[in-house]
Amino acid sequence: MIEGYTTIGTNESAEQTIEKSKFIAVAAQVKNISEVDRHRQEVQYEYPNARHYVYAYRLFNGRLEKASDDGEPQGTGGRPVLDLLQYKQVWDVQIIVVRYFGGVLLGTGGLTRAYGGTARLALEKAGSAKLVPHHIYSLSIPYSWYEQIKYEFRQKGWGTGPEQFTEEIIFEVYVPDGEETGFENWVDDFTGKQVKHTKINVDLRSSYFCGHLAKTNR
Repeated sequence: MIEGYTTIGTNESAEQTIEKSKFIAVAAQVKNISEVDRHRQEVQYEYPNARHYVYAYRLFNGRLEKASDDGEPQGTGGRPVLDLLQYKQVWDVQIIVVRYFGGVLLGTGGLTRAYGGTARLALEKAGSAKLVPHHIYSLSIPYSWYEQIKYEFRQKGWGTGPEQFTEEIIFEVYVPDGEETGFENWVDDFTGKQVKHTKINVDLRSSYFCGHLAKTNR
């Protein structure tokens, strides 16, 4: 069975001004190195001519992690951002913190707090989503059962996918791991075993939105 993990709920940004320097943190979901690179290019395009583009990311596939200070003193930029991602235990996320220098030196401690604190603001706004294994079923049902079945699936937390309207309605159902027997039994009972439920795959999907990540003093 594939392993689940936590990522951010939405892409978000946050900014603050500290001693005349503007810090802008941009948090985004990324799945691979290509998306990591594209996200950095997009941020540099949106916020041009900044002094620094500090970043850190964590990729679940391969358990890859990286941080960059982008010219700031070693360990004062990317490291506190990566520490935050590790502390929150989130994957498939990159946070880039843009700095427009305001002319006042902050020192190593001030930089660490500025970069880490701005990244934390963006991460709190992004919230979190738990990705868990879901079993994907294919169903073909008569039109007369469509509304009732879709209502029951929503009530039980079983998501559905794209639908094909032919002689019957064909669609996918996404059932969290551990609920397969309950799903199959419910479909059999409701339809009198007249509908075949075919398991076609297992995939990671968002089971629920966790809301804002808890605030900490980090």
